[in-house]
Amino acid sequence: MLPLTMTPIFPVTALTKEPKEVKARAQEGPVRITENGRGAYVFMSESVFADLLEQTRQEALYEAYLVDHVGQGVRDIEEGRYVTSRAEMFAQAAKSRADHA
Repeated sequence: MLPLTMTPIFPVTALTKEPKEVKARAQEGPVRITENGRGAYVFMSESVFADLLEQTRQEALYEAYLVDHVGQGVRDIEEGRYVTSRAEMFAQAAKSRADHA
């Protein structure tokens, strides 16, 4: 996971005037490049880009997992598959164990 740090910002001229600094910072995370005082580009190393893509993929998978399981929970409630007390929970667990033994 990429660390939460302040994104470095360089003017576009820094790519020719101080490329080593820009590239060094791009090894650590995304670098914003401005043109005429406005955000124009984002520059980063291949490894940072790959890490960012993987992090995004993992977050999307987790979100899909949550949506699926919350949906299953809603269906369970709508279809009456729930308990309202601790005693009911233990009784249901015992019944489930007995059914699968």
